[in-house]
Formats: sequence, structure tokens, C-alpha cells
Amino acid sequence: MAHIELATSKTMSLNVKEKLSDLEKNGMKVGEIVSLLALHEEIFFATDNMGRKYLLEKTLLPFSTKQRIAILISLENGCKMCVGVHTELAKALGMSDDEISEISLGVDSLSCSKEEKVLLHFAIRASQKDNHKIVKEDIQKVKDSGYSDKEVLEAVTVVGYFNYINTLSNVFGLGMMD
Repeated sequence: MAHIELATSKTMSLNVKEKLSDLEKNGMKVGEIVSLLALHEEIFFATDNMGRKYLLEKTLLPFSTKQRIAILISLENGCKMCVGVHTELAKALGMSDDEISEISLGVDSLSCSKEEKVLLHFAIRASQKDNHKIVKEDIQKVKDSGYSDKEVLEAVTVVGYFNYINTLSNVFGLGMMD
């Protein structure tokens, strides 16, 4: 049970209700994170826009890479709710059960290219508290694996998004049972 009172259809703004109605028509479930964000319309729409743009729409990085980042960062941050949500989303976006289950075993256990493993290791490193110690050579290693500056930026943006969402989920006790 969440540590604060989450928004309900009675307490959320009309704009948020309309957006959620559209999302539900497309099969999206309204979970606790959405109900938390719905407490504040501006935060809701900013978060929804970023999540939609970088996770659900086609971008430079394939869906599988973005979902691997999402799950790996959520595991690193101890966010069980986000691991569960993105496990389901990864399935919906076409990843197999085997591809998804191996994520919990760590980057080196993944059935992906060695180049993607370099990017995923970098993503985990970028998510950590001492990421200010990352140097140009760390980024160059990822670029030497075939990733462009824009792809590295996109990967770190996904990392930042998950540090943000995981923080909200963890701080407010989402997905926890009393």
C-alpha cells in the first residue's frame, strides 16, 4: 500500500482523466505509479510524454535494448514494481520469455551482441550515485562498440528516466503490500 494517498478518478484533473481514458482504451492498465503521477497534472503529462517518446515509440535504440535498460536499472534500484511493469511491457513489445528472464541474471548472461552488452554495462554505470566519475574514455568505449553520440545520449536518457520513476515508486512505497 502506498505511503501517501494516490489520485482517484474523483480527485484527478479532467485533463488527466481524459488521457487515462484514452490509455485504457488502448489496453493500458492504470497502476499505482500512474495514480501517483495523477496527483499533479504537470508532472503526470511531463512523465507520460517522456515515457511514451522514449519507451513506446520507435527511436534510435531498439525496443529490446530500452526494455533491457529499464529492467536492469529497476533491478539495480530495487524497484520490484517497475521490474514487473517492464517485464510485461517487454512481452507486449515482442521480447520472448527467455529474453526477459535472462535479464535478471545480469548483462553478461544476456543473449545479445557484445556491443549491446557494452552499452548495457555503461547504462548501469550511468545509473549509479558516482556517475560523476564517468570520463570521456568510458563514453568512447561505448562509441567504439558502434553507438553514435545520439544513441549514447538516448540510453542515458532512459537510465535517467528509470532512476526518476524508480525513486518515485520506492519513496512512496508503490507495489508494496502492508
